[in-house]
Amino acid sequence: MLAYVYKDKGRFALEKRERPVITDPKDAIVRITLASICTSDLHIKHGFVPRAVKGITVGHEAVGVVEQVGAEITNVKVGDRVAINVETFCGECFFCKRGYVNNCTDKNGGWALGCRIDGLQAEYAKVPFANTGLTKIPDNVSDEAALFVGDILATGYWAADISGIEKGDTALVIGAGPTGICTALCAALKEPARLIICEKDEKRRAFAKSVCKGAEVISPEEAESYIRTTCPRGGADVVFEVAGAENTFELAWKCARPNATVVVVAMYDKPQILPLPDMYGKNLTFKTGGVDGCKCDEILSLISAGKIDTTPLITHTFALKDIEKAYSVFENRLDDVIKVAVKP
Repeated sequence: MLAYVYKDKGRFALEKRERPVITDPKDAIVRITLASICTSDLHIKHGFVPRAVKGITVGHEAVGVVEQVGAEITNVKVGDRVAINVETFCGECFFCKRGYVNNCTDKNGGWALGCRIDGLQAEYAKVPFANTGLTKIPDNVSDEAALFVGDILATGYWAADISGIEKGDTALVIGAGPTGICTALCAALKEPARLIICEKDEKRRAFAKSVCKGAEVISPEEAESYIRTTCPRGGADVVFEVAGAENTFELAWKCARPNATVVVVAMYDKPQILPLPDMYGKNLTFKTGGVDGCKCDEILSLISAGKIDTTPLITHTFALKDIEKAYSVFENRLDDVIKVAVKP
């Protein structure tokens, strides 16, 4: 089969590999029907993920059809269309039982696929802990509609969930990339009075406005003044920092009202400074961490019911044999790319 492999810092390669086989009764083999390229894949490529293992197949966001299951798999069967979770988790350890599946203590727990074990940018993939890592896709949900369920949509859903956002609040989302859009769509499910999206790129601002109906879309240059003058409590009730750019962490806490919650969704390339003297008196609560993607069934139910639609985020689709071109388009944002899908 074809698989896209992490060779060394700065270099991935498309190679022929043997099809994966079941080695544990909790495994399943999935024939990949649609995968995506994620910014986290680029972080691996450029050496920002030290735990990434050279020689593994990359990719952690995909859907497919179950080809084979281990003896202990009960939640899915051969022939089921499934969304694959970005995280593999045992479901039995201290953290899993409390919903903190990103911190699963198993050696293959947390973000393993496409990082520490073979991932999903291939024709076939082995998924450990398939009872928890695979979610059956409803018949009325397309592969395209389900593609982001296991990663960026799960991230947005998790972020909205832990934020404590309530009906009538003002929510600010910083960053209108794919994860930012997913976060905004999931925050909107909580029925905030106002949903504000901050994005530096003019074309992405226009895209966000078209996808997130009713959202106010602003630039970073005007954000602090706009928030302070239009929010009656001097800032947003909840701020989602999804951009991870040079000054967006600072912008996030400055745009938050006193006693607000700031949810840090972004993955940073550099350490961030927490200037406590400048923050004194704001009494902010910060929430951060890797996504706990354990509610994929809820997300698929919402998609099935027509309450979430992320299909507009797929702006380019390539064949697996053309994955080098797909990466070039995604990495260089050619033709204003939002998200690239790869079809084996």
